[in-house]
Amino acid sequence: MGNKNKTISFRVNEDAFDALRDIAEERDLSLSAVFRDYVDSLVAHDGQVRVVPENEASETDGEAFPPKVEVPKSFVREHERLELEAQHLRDQLDEHKGYINQLREQVDSQDDVDDVVHLDDLEDDTDDEPYQLG
Repeated sequence: MGNKNKTISFRVNEDAFDALRDIAEERDLSLSAVFRDYVDSLVAHDGQVRVVPENEASETDGEAFPPKVEVPKSFVREHERLELEAQHLRDQLDEHKGYINQLREQVDSQDDVDDVVHLDDLEDDTDDEPYQLG
């Protein structure tokens, strides 16, 4: 069948929500990511997850808090390459939009030209007379 995502919904009081939002902002995550991480951790440890204050976490786990993950340099380089490529594509898109706007302004400024045929006007025409270009 496949792995389908399911939605879980619950309510928290406003203070807890604000605290969760602060945690998410501090770690540069979305609230959804915070909950997904918690649920993944809960499932991975068969429901044996305990929430403890930061100062006690380092004493109980033996690991640094928050846990750190090493990422290969190739992954970081690929990520940076993709960010640069995305920026380049955004720049090209902006350039193309500017060119299109310039062309539209040229067409709009030439009101006295009879040679311009708008494609939208062709669809509305019921005449079966062919148009010749050139």
